[in-house]
Amino acid sequence: MLKIEKINQYYGQSHTLWDLTLDIKKGKCTCIMGRNGVGKTTLGKVIMGLLPLKDGKLMYDGVDIANISSDKRASLAIGYVPQGREIFSQLTVLENLEIGLLGNRNGLKKVPQKIYELFPVLKEMLKRKGGDLSGGQQQQLAIARALCIEPKLLILDEPSEGIQPNIVQQIGEVIDYLTKEEDITVILVEQKLPFARRHGDYFFILDRGAVVASDEIENLNEDIVKKYMSV
Repeated sequence: MLKIEKINQYYGQSHTLWDLTLDIKKGKCTCIMGRNGVGKTTLGKVIMGLLPLKDGKLMYDGVDIANISSDKRASLAIGYVPQGREIFSQLTVLENLEIGLLGNRNGLKKVPQKIYELFPVLKEMLKRKGGDLSGGQQQQLAIARALCIEPKLLILDEPSEGIQPNIVQQIGEVIDYLTKEEDITVILVEQKLPFARRHGDYFFILDRGAVVASDEIENLNEDIVKKYMSV
């Protein structure tokens, strides 16, 4: 699905990703993990095209998309939910969802019924402004908006951060549904180990912009956690 080959990225003079190589498997949930400031969010933005690459390849379905703009990547069925959600607070829930439709590769004009099945609360709040929703509801809206493009690859940057437990559980169930039933590939940037272990299939741990450990999620043992993730 996505092969990342020796990419390098800089913030000014700061070298943030170092010859980073990943292989993201189709229809699986791959967790990107590590301490704060190691490059996890940067990687998500690079995949989405929101940050430029110095060099390296992003092979998506066999095509190098490293030089393709972010809006074109949405049309290639790549969805992105940033850390902090970034919904449009002054627009209604429905208007936020309709903005997601603008990137739909199939020209879909109406919010799919499946969105409301996955997030029933949104159907009850279609006329409410995004800024009036709770943090958890905003996160649901952000994920639903990304799903409106009908993605084949979905990037979620810390979707459980600051969210009440019942909604975290629901988001986890949605991730499971997307990978197991819809064959959608999910890249999950996540700090919470229980959530990652429950819903992930594979993991990559970053440290100083490079991969230092990777495997199936069931092999994420306490020695690895202590070495690369403990504060």
